[in-house]
Amino acid sequence: MALTKKPVTGMKDILPEEMQIRDYVMNVIKENYRKFGFTPIETPCVEAIGNLSNKQGGENEKLIFKILKRGEKLKLDTAETEADLVDGGLRYDLTVPLARFYANNAANLPAPFKALQMGNVWRADRPQRGRYRQFMQCDIDILGEPTNLAEIELILATTSTLGLLGFKGFEIRINERRILKAMAACSGFDEADYDRVFITLDKMDKIGLEGVEQELLDAGFKKESIDKYTALFKGMEAAENGLDYLSGQLGSFLEDDVRDNLAQIIESVEATKTADFQMVFDPTLVRGMSYYTGTIFEIAIPEFGGSCGGGGRYDQMIGNFTGQETPACGFSIGFERIVLLLLESGFKVPGNGGKTAFLIEKGIDTGTLCKVIEEAKQERQQGKTVQIVRMNKNKKFQKQQLSEQGYEEFREFYRSC
Repeated sequence: MALTKKPVTGMKDILPEEMQIRDYVMNVIKENYRKFGFTPIETPCVEAIGNLSNKQGGENEKLIFKILKRGEKLKLDTAETEADLVDGGLRYDLTVPLARFYANNAANLPAPFKALQMGNVWRADRPQRGRYRQFMQCDIDILGEPTNLAEIELILATTSTLGLLGFKGFEIRINERRILKAMAACSGFDEADYDRVFITLDKMDKIGLEGVEQELLDAGFKKESIDKYTALFKGMEAAENGLDYLSGQLGSFLEDDVRDNLAQIIESVEATKTADFQMVFDPTLVRGMSYYTGTIFEIAIPEFGGSCGGGGRYDQMIGNFTGQETPACGFSIGFERIVLLLLESGFKVPGNGGKTAFLIEKGIDTGTLCKVIEEAKQERQQGKTVQIVRMNKNKKFQKQQLSEQGYEEFREFYRSC
Protein backbone atom coordinates (compact mmCIF):
# COMPACT_ATOMS: atom_id res chain seq x y z
CA MET A 1 0.00 0.00 0.00
CA ALA A 2 1.35 3.42 -0.97
CA LEU A 3 2.12 5.88 1.82
CA THR A 4 0.27 9.21 1.93
CA LYS A 5 1.69 12.45 3.24
CA LYS A 6 -1.70 14.04 3.95
CA PRO A 7 -3.40 13.73 7.37
CA VAL A 8 -6.51 11.59 7.74
CA THR A 9 -9.67 13.41 6.61
CA GLY A 10 -10.93 15.78 9.28
CA MET A 11 -7.59 16.01 11.05
CA LYS A 12 -4.72 18.38 10.41
CA ASP A 13 -1.04 19.10 10.88
CA ILE A 14 -0.37 22.19 13.00
CA LEU A 15 2.32 24.51 11.69
CA PRO A 16 4.60 26.57 13.98
CA GLU A 17 2.68 29.87 13.58
CA GLU A 18 -0.57 28.28 14.72
CA MET A 19 1.16 26.26 17.42
CA GLN A 20 2.53 29.44 18.99
CA ILE A 21 -0.99 30.88 19.17
CA ARG A 22 -2.41 27.61 20.53
CA ASP A 23 0.22 27.51 23.28
CA TYR A 24 -0.48 31.15 24.14
CA VAL A 25 -4.26 30.60 24.28
CA MET A 26 -3.81 27.49 26.44
CA ASN A 27 -1.61 29.40 28.87
CA VAL A 28 -4.07 32.32 29.13
CA ILE A 29 -6.96 29.90 29.72
CA LYS A 30 -5.13 27.88 32.36
CA GLU A 31 -3.76 30.91 34.21
CA ASN A 32 -7.10 32.73 34.35
CA TYR A 33 -9.16 29.69 35.31
CA ARG A 34 -6.75 28.89 38.13
CA LYS A 35 -7.47 32.37 39.54
CA PHE A 36 -11.10 31.29 39.87
CA GLY A 37 -10.06 28.19 41.82
CA PHE A 38 -10.30 25.58 39.06
CA THR A 39 -7.95 22.61 39.43
CA PRO A 40 -6.42 20.86 36.38
CA ILE A 41 -7.21 17.17 35.92
CA GLU A 42 -6.72 14.65 33.11
CA THR A 43 -8.78 11.67 31.94
CA PRO A 44 -7.93 8.95 29.37
CA CYS A 45 -8.82 9.55 25.73
CA VAL A 46 -10.44 6.08 25.60
CA GLU A 47 -13.63 5.30 27.53
CA ALA A 48 -15.71 2.15 27.86
CA ILE A 49 -18.16 1.99 24.97
CA GLY A 50 -21.06 1.62 27.40
CA ASN A 51 -20.23 4.98 28.99
CA LEU A 52 -20.10 6.73 25.61
CA SER A 53 -23.31 5.22 24.25
CA ASN A 54 -25.66 5.51 27.24
CA LYS A 55 -28.15 7.78 25.43
CA GLN A 56 -26.87 11.00 27.03
CA GLY A 57 -24.60 12.30 24.28
CA GLY A 58 -27.28 13.14 21.75
CA GLU A 59 -26.19 13.07 18.11
CA ASN A 60 -22.56 12.64 19.17
CA GLU A 61 -23.22 9.00 20.01
CA LYS A 62 -23.57 8.42 16.27
CA LEU A 63 -20.09 9.89 15.73
CA ILE A 64 -18.00 7.69 18.06
CA PHE A 65 -14.69 6.33 16.82
CA LYS A 66 -15.06 2.80 18.15
CA ILE A 67 -12.15 0.55 19.15
CA LEU A 68 -11.99 -3.19 18.46
CA LYS A 69 -11.25 -5.61 21.24
CA ARG A 70 -7.63 -6.71 21.35
CA GLY A 71 -5.79 -10.00 21.33
CA GLU A 72 -7.72 -13.12 22.35
CA LYS A 73 -10.83 -11.06 23.17
CA LEU A 74 -11.29 -10.22 19.49
CA LYS A 75 -13.08 -13.16 17.89
CA LEU A 76 -14.02 -12.13 14.38
CA ASP A 77 -15.15 -15.59 13.33
CA THR A 78 -17.83 -15.94 16.05
CA ALA A 79 -18.95 -12.32 16.40
CA GLU A 80 -22.66 -11.76 15.80
CA THR A 81 -23.16 -8.16 16.91
CA GLU A 82 -21.06 -5.03 17.25
CA ALA A 83 -20.92 -5.60 21.01
CA ASP A 84 -18.94 -8.78 20.33
CA LEU A 85 -16.28 -6.73 18.56
CA VAL A 86 -16.12 -3.35 20.35
CA ASP A 87 -15.40 -2.54 23.99
CA GLY A 88 -14.07 1.03 23.88
CA GLY A 89 -14.18 4.30 22.00
CA LEU A 90 -12.42 7.64 21.68
CA ARG A 91 -14.15 10.23 23.87
CA TYR A 92 -16.40 12.66 21.95
CA ASP A 93 -16.39 15.25 24.74
CA LEU A 94 -14.88 15.79 28.19
CA THR A 95 -18.11 15.78 30.21
CA VAL A 96 -18.84 12.05 30.18
CA PRO A 97 -15.21 11.23 31.18
CA LEU A 98 -15.42 13.86 33.94
CA ALA A 99 -18.58 12.28 35.37
CA ARG A 100 -16.86 8.89 35.46
CA PHE A 101 -13.73 10.48 36.95
CA TYR A 102 -15.72 12.13 39.74
CA ALA A 103 -17.69 8.98 40.48
CA ASN A 104 -14.43 7.07 40.79
CA ASN A 105 -12.49 9.66 42.82
CA ALA A 106 -15.07 11.70 44.77
CA ALA A 107 -13.76 10.48 48.13
CA ASN A 108 -10.41 12.14 47.40
CA LEU A 109 -11.81 15.41 46.03
CA PRO A 110 -13.05 18.59 47.78
CA ALA A 111 -16.74 19.53 47.72
CA PRO A 112 -17.64 21.40 45.67
CA PHE A 113 -14.98 20.41 43.15
CA LYS A 114 -13.94 22.88 40.44
CA ALA A 115 -12.31 21.00 37.56
CA LEU A 116 -10.28 22.33 34.62
CA GLN A 117 -9.76 19.86 31.80
CA MET A 118 -8.09 20.38 28.42
CA GLY A 119 -7.60 17.63 25.86
CA ASN A 120 -8.37 16.30 22.41
CA VAL A 121 -11.71 14.68 21.61
CA TRP A 122 -12.82 12.82 18.48
CA ARG A 123 -16.04 12.83 16.46
CA ALA A 124 -16.63 11.18 13.08
CA ASP A 125 -18.31 14.39 11.92
CA ARG A 126 -18.42 16.14 8.54
CA PRO A 127 -15.40 18.49 8.52
CA GLN A 128 -16.04 22.18 7.88
CA ARG A 129 -14.68 25.60 8.83
CA GLY A 130 -13.65 25.49 12.48
CA ARG A 131 -14.80 21.86 12.88
CA TYR A 132 -12.51 18.85 12.75
CA ARG A 133 -12.70 15.17 13.63
CA GLN A 134 -9.94 15.62 16.20
CA PHE A 135 -10.07 18.84 18.15
CA MET A 136 -9.09 20.37 21.45
CA GLN A 137 -11.72 21.01 24.11
CA CYS A 138 -11.29 23.18 27.16
CA ASP A 139 -13.82 22.62 29.95
CA ILE A 140 -14.41 24.02 33.40
CA ASP A 141 -16.95 22.29 35.63
CA ILE A 142 -18.25 22.76 39.17
CA LEU A 143 -19.43 19.54 40.80
CA GLY A 144 -21.39 19.47 44.05
CA GLU A 145 -22.76 23.06 43.93
CA PRO A 146 -26.58 23.02 43.66
CA THR A 147 -27.15 26.80 43.49
CA ASN A 148 -26.77 29.21 40.58
CA LEU A 149 -23.43 30.35 42.03
CA ALA A 150 -21.99 27.64 39.78
CA GLU A 151 -23.48 29.18 36.62
CA ILE A 152 -22.41 32.69 37.62
CA GLU A 153 -18.81 31.63 38.34
CA LEU A 154 -18.56 29.60 35.12
CA ILE A 155 -19.84 32.44 32.95
CA LEU A 156 -17.62 35.07 34.61
CA ALA A 157 -14.51 32.87 34.36
CA THR A 158 -15.15 32.06 30.70
CA THR A 159 -16.02 35.59 29.58
CA SER A 160 -13.08 37.14 31.41
CA THR A 161 -10.82 34.65 29.59
CA LEU A 162 -12.28 35.66 26.23
CA GLY A 163 -11.72 39.29 27.18
CA LEU A 164 -8.06 38.59 27.94
CA LEU A 165 -7.76 37.07 24.45
CA GLY A 166 -9.06 40.30 22.92
CA PHE A 167 -12.67 39.39 22.12
CA LYS A 168 -15.31 42.12 22.45
CA GLY A 169 -18.97 42.60 21.66
CA PHE A 170 -19.92 38.94 21.96
CA GLU A 171 -23.01 37.45 23.56
CA ILE A 172 -23.72 34.78 26.13
CA ARG A 173 -27.07 33.30 25.09
CA ILE A 174 -28.82 31.67 28.02
CA ASN A 175 -31.91 29.54 28.46
CA GLU A 176 -33.36 26.87 30.78
CA ARG A 177 -34.32 23.33 29.81
CA ARG A 178 -37.29 23.61 32.16
CA ILE A 179 -38.51 26.63 30.18
CA LEU A 180 -38.22 24.63 26.96
CA LYS A 181 -40.30 21.83 28.46
CA ALA A 182 -42.85 24.22 29.97
CA MET A 183 -43.37 25.94 26.61
CA ALA A 184 -43.92 22.58 24.91
CA ALA A 185 -46.30 21.41 27.64
CA CYS A 186 -48.27 24.67 27.66
CA SER A 187 -48.69 24.36 23.88
CA GLY A 188 -50.14 20.86 24.18
CA PHE A 189 -47.30 18.71 22.84
CA ASP A 190 -46.94 15.23 24.33
CA GLU A 191 -43.87 14.75 26.54
CA ALA A 192 -42.71 11.89 24.31
CA ASP A 193 -42.46 14.38 21.43
CA TYR A 194 -40.45 17.09 23.22
CA ASP A 195 -37.10 16.09 21.74
CA ARG A 196 -38.52 16.13 18.19
CA VAL A 197 -39.97 19.59 18.80
CA PHE A 198 -36.69 20.86 20.26
CA ILE A 199 -34.67 19.54 17.30
CA THR A 200 -36.86 21.65 15.02
CA LEU A 201 -36.71 24.67 17.34
CA ASP A 202 -32.91 24.47 17.28
CA LYS A 203 -33.06 25.40 13.58
CA MET A 204 -34.77 28.74 14.30
CA ASP A 205 -31.68 30.80 13.48
CA LYS A 206 -31.46 29.13 10.05
CA ILE A 207 -35.10 28.71 8.95
CA GLY A 208 -36.90 31.33 11.03
CA LEU A 209 -40.16 31.03 12.96
CA GLU A 210 -42.16 30.32 9.79
CA GLY A 211 -39.76 27.52 8.89
CA VAL A 212 -40.12 26.00 12.35
CA GLU A 213 -43.90 26.19 12.05
CA GLN A 214 -43.89 24.49 8.64
CA GLU A 215 -41.49 21.74 9.73
CA LEU A 216 -43.66 20.94 12.76
CA LEU A 217 -46.71 20.79 10.50
CA ASP A 218 -44.88 18.47 8.10
CA ALA A 219 -43.97 16.25 11.05
CA GLY A 220 -47.67 15.72 11.75
CA PHE A 221 -48.12 17.75 14.93
CA LYS A 222 -51.49 19.37 15.65
CA LYS A 223 -51.90 22.85 14.21
CA GLU A 224 -53.50 24.03 17.45
CA SER A 225 -50.37 23.10 19.42
CA ILE A 226 -48.09 24.66 16.80
CA ASP A 227 -50.06 27.93 16.83
CA LYS A 228 -49.86 28.15 20.62
CA TYR A 229 -46.14 27.39 20.47
CA THR A 230 -45.26 29.99 17.85
CA ALA A 231 -47.49 32.58 19.56
CA LEU A 232 -45.27 32.35 22.64
CA PHE A 233 -42.22 33.35 20.58
CA LYS A 234 -44.06 36.17 18.83
CA GLY A 235 -45.31 37.52 22.14
CA MET A 236 -41.87 37.37 23.67
CA GLU A 237 -40.36 39.35 20.77
CA ALA A 238 -42.90 42.12 21.33
CA ALA A 239 -42.48 42.14 25.12
CA GLU A 240 -40.13 44.50 26.95
CA ASN A 241 -38.81 41.65 29.08
CA GLY A 242 -39.00 38.27 27.35
CA LEU A 243 -38.29 36.23 30.50
CA ASP A 244 -41.02 37.97 32.49
CA TYR A 245 -43.47 37.59 29.60
CA LEU A 246 -42.87 33.85 29.28
CA SER A 247 -43.05 33.36 33.02
CA GLY A 248 -46.47 34.97 33.04
CA GLN A 249 -47.73 33.03 30.03
CA LEU A 250 -46.53 29.64 31.22
CA GLY A 251 -48.07 29.94 34.68
CA SER A 252 -48.25 26.60 36.50
CA PHE A 253 -46.41 24.81 33.69
CA LEU A 254 -43.18 26.49 34.89
CA GLU A 255 -41.66 25.72 38.30
CA ASP A 256 -41.79 28.71 40.65
CA ASP A 257 -38.05 29.24 41.05
CA VAL A 258 -37.00 29.02 37.39
CA ARG A 259 -37.65 32.63 36.42
CA ASP A 260 -35.99 34.11 39.55
CA ASN A 261 -33.03 31.74 39.27
CA LEU A 262 -32.34 32.67 35.65
CA ALA A 263 -32.90 36.39 36.24
CA GLN A 264 -30.41 36.36 39.13
CA ILE A 265 -27.74 34.74 36.92
CA ILE A 266 -28.24 37.35 34.18
CA GLU A 267 -28.31 40.33 36.55
CA SER A 268 -25.34 39.16 38.65
CA VAL A 269 -23.12 38.54 35.62
CA GLU A 270 -24.07 41.85 33.98
CA ALA A 271 -23.31 43.73 37.22
CA THR A 272 -19.88 42.17 37.81
CA LYS A 273 -18.50 41.32 34.34
CA THR A 274 -15.00 42.41 33.31
CA ALA A 275 -15.25 41.73 29.55
CA ASP A 276 -17.24 43.50 26.82
CA PHE A 277 -20.26 41.25 26.20
CA GLN A 278 -24.01 40.97 26.78
CA MET A 279 -26.18 38.37 28.48
CA VAL A 280 -29.12 37.51 26.21
CA PHE A 281 -32.10 35.39 27.23
CA ASP A 282 -32.85 33.16 24.22
CA PRO A 283 -35.78 30.71 24.51
CA THR A 284 -34.79 29.11 21.18
CA LEU A 285 -31.48 27.88 22.62
CA VAL A 286 -31.65 24.09 22.91
CA ARG A 287 -28.17 22.53 22.91
CA GLY A 288 -28.13 18.96 21.68
CA MET A 289 -26.91 17.04 24.70
CA SER A 290 -29.80 15.28 26.41
CA TYR A 291 -27.91 15.24 29.71
CA TYR A 292 -28.67 18.92 30.40
CA THR A 293 -31.24 19.34 33.18
CA GLY A 294 -31.42 23.11 33.83
CA THR A 295 -29.57 26.22 32.71
CA ILE A 296 -27.91 26.09 29.28
CA PHE A 297 -25.74 28.72 27.59
CA GLU A 298 -23.66 29.40 24.48
CA ILE A 299 -21.01 31.86 23.32
CA ALA A 300 -22.00 33.76 20.17
CA ILE A 301 -19.13 35.69 18.54
CA PRO A 302 -20.21 37.83 15.55
CA GLU A 303 -16.98 37.24 13.60
CA PHE A 304 -17.60 33.49 13.55
CA GLY A 305 -21.31 33.54 12.89
CA GLY A 306 -22.05 30.62 15.20
CA SER A 307 -21.42 29.09 18.59
CA CYS A 308 -17.90 29.28 19.98
CA GLY A 309 -18.57 27.28 23.12
CA GLY A 310 -21.32 26.45 25.53
CA GLY A 311 -22.46 24.42 28.48
CA GLY A 312 -25.06 24.00 31.15
CA ARG A 313 -26.27 22.12 34.20
CA TYR A 314 -26.32 18.30 34.17
CA ASP A 315 -27.41 17.21 37.64
CA GLN A 316 -28.25 13.61 36.76
CA MET A 317 -25.20 12.33 34.87
CA ILE A 318 -22.95 11.47 37.81
CA GLY A 319 -25.85 9.63 39.45
CA ASN A 320 -25.85 7.25 36.51
CA PHE A 321 -22.46 6.03 37.78
CA THR A 322 -23.04 6.25 41.53
CA GLY A 323 -26.80 5.94 42.02
CA GLN A 324 -26.69 9.23 43.93
CA GLU A 325 -27.57 12.51 42.21
CA THR A 326 -24.77 15.09 42.26
CA PRO A 327 -25.25 18.73 41.16
CA ALA A 328 -22.99 19.53 38.20
CA CYS A 329 -22.54 22.42 35.79
CA GLY A 330 -19.92 23.08 33.12
CA PHE A 331 -18.78 25.47 30.39
CA SER A 332 -16.63 24.60 27.37
CA ILE A 333 -14.74 27.17 25.28
CA GLY A 334 -14.64 26.42 21.54
CA PHE A 335 -10.86 26.29 21.53
CA GLU A 336 -10.39 25.49 17.82
CA ARG A 337 -12.77 28.23 16.72
CA ILE A 338 -11.12 30.78 19.00
CA VAL A 339 -7.72 29.90 17.53
CA LEU A 340 -9.17 30.10 13.99
CA LEU A 341 -10.52 33.61 14.63
CA LEU A 342 -7.19 34.75 16.06
CA LEU A 343 -5.32 33.34 13.04
CA GLU A 344 -7.68 34.99 10.58
CA SER A 345 -7.36 38.34 12.35
CA GLY A 346 -3.55 38.27 12.07
CA PHE A 347 -3.10 37.94 15.83
CA LYS A 348 0.49 38.04 17.09
CA VAL A 349 1.47 36.50 20.41
CA PRO A 350 2.37 39.33 22.86
CA GLY A 351 6.00 39.45 23.91
CA ASN A 352 6.99 37.06 21.15
CA GLY A 353 9.58 39.44 19.72
CA GLY A 354 13.04 40.32 20.99
CA LYS A 355 14.51 36.99 19.96
CA THR A 356 18.10 36.73 18.78
CA ALA A 357 19.57 34.58 15.98
CA PHE A 358 23.27 33.67 15.93
CA LEU A 359 24.34 33.04 12.33
CA ILE A 360 27.54 31.01 12.13
CA GLU A 361 29.58 30.60 8.97
CA LYS A 362 29.97 27.10 7.56
CA GLY A 363 33.33 25.55 8.40
CA ILE A 364 33.69 27.48 11.65
CA ASP A 365 36.41 26.09 13.91
CA THR A 366 35.63 24.20 17.11
CA GLY A 367 36.98 26.90 19.43
CA THR A 368 34.81 29.64 17.90
CA LEU A 369 31.79 27.31 17.80
CA CYS A 370 32.12 26.57 21.50
CA LYS A 371 32.36 30.31 22.27
CA VAL A 372 29.15 30.94 20.30
CA ILE A 373 27.32 28.12 22.12
CA GLU A 374 28.58 29.43 25.48
CA GLU A 375 27.38 32.97 24.65
CA ALA A 376 23.98 31.62 23.67
CA LYS A 377 23.81 29.63 26.92
CA GLN A 378 24.52 32.74 28.99
CA GLU A 379 21.73 34.71 27.28
CA ARG A 380 19.25 31.83 27.62
CA GLN A 381 19.97 31.73 31.35
CA GLN A 382 18.88 35.38 31.43
CA GLY A 383 15.53 34.36 29.94
CA LYS A 384 16.24 35.32 26.33
CA THR A 385 15.43 33.25 23.25
CA VAL A 386 18.51 32.49 21.15
CA GLN A 387 18.68 30.29 18.08
CA ILE A 388 21.97 29.19 16.50
CA VAL A 389 21.77 28.54 12.76
CA ARG A 390 24.20 27.96 9.92
CA MET A 391 24.65 31.01 7.72
CA ASN A 392 23.15 30.72 4.22
CA LYS A 393 24.60 32.29 1.10
CA ASN A 394 21.52 34.47 0.79
CA LYS A 395 21.68 36.07 4.23
CA LYS A 396 19.05 38.67 3.38
CA PHE A 397 16.42 36.03 2.64
CA GLN A 398 17.47 33.99 5.68
CA LYS A 399 17.07 36.99 7.98
CA GLN A 400 13.71 37.77 6.41
CA GLN A 401 12.49 34.26 7.23
CA LEU A 402 13.81 34.53 10.78
CA SER A 403 12.15 37.94 11.19
CA GLU A 404 8.81 36.36 10.31
CA GLN A 405 9.41 33.97 13.22
CA GLY A 406 9.89 36.90 15.61
CA TYR A 407 13.69 37.24 15.54
CA GLU A 408 14.72 40.89 15.75
CA GLU A 409 18.46 40.77 16.48
CA PHE A 410 21.09 38.98 14.38
CA ARG A 411 24.74 38.31 15.20
CA GLU A 412 27.12 36.86 12.68
CA PHE A 413 30.12 34.67 13.55
CA TYR A 414 32.83 33.73 11.07
CA ARG A 415 35.56 31.12 11.08
CA SER A 416 39.06 32.26 12.00
CA CYS A 417 41.33 33.09 9.05
